[in-house]
Amino acid sequence: MKRVALFLANGFEETEALGSLDVLRRAEIQTDTVSISQKKEVTGAHGITVLADYIFSELDYSAFDVLVLPGGMPGAKHLNEHEGLKTLLKTFVEQGKQVAAICAAPIVLGGLHLLEGKKATAYPGYEAQLIGAETTGEAVVVDGNIVTGKGPGLVFNFALQLVEEIAGKAIRDKVARGLLLA
Repeated sequence: MKRVALFLANGFEETEALGSLDVLRRAEIQTDTVSISQKKEVTGAHGITVLADYIFSELDYSAFDVLVLPGGMPGAKHLNEHEGLKTLLKTFVEQGKQVAAICAAPIVLGGLHLLEGKKATAYPGYEAQLIGAETTGEAVVVDGNIVTGKGPGLVFNFALQLVEEIAGKAIRDKVARGLLLA
């Protein structure tokens, strides 16, 4: 089974991070939360503090298959400032491994030029920062090994698409039925 790292930065969008985490774990996909700061405690954009499973520097990312970036501000800005994470994202894309970002977080991928020539979506107002991408405005876009999502109200669309990409349509459908979304 594939392993997912979901990154948390202070100011993350709680709905996107915790909703994605919940859906992935319901699908029995090993998903670890990773703080990009030096503390496991990370506070979201709306004052909800969570305890990450790991700190960024503690992990060997060769054991992972998928990287997920929740949005939120200033969370996405903090993700975009983390050089280690940006190097990791580039490496994953070059290796053909999956990366996913929702809401404002696709700006990290855009700034790295990872979206050039690809279709992508993001929270309205951030499209210009998806450098070289064809922005669609859709809820979720899959282009090759990159998945992008539009925003917090569409977190189930995003997370279920990740489940489908990782574990297949049958598992996606099972999880969706359990959530009363199918």
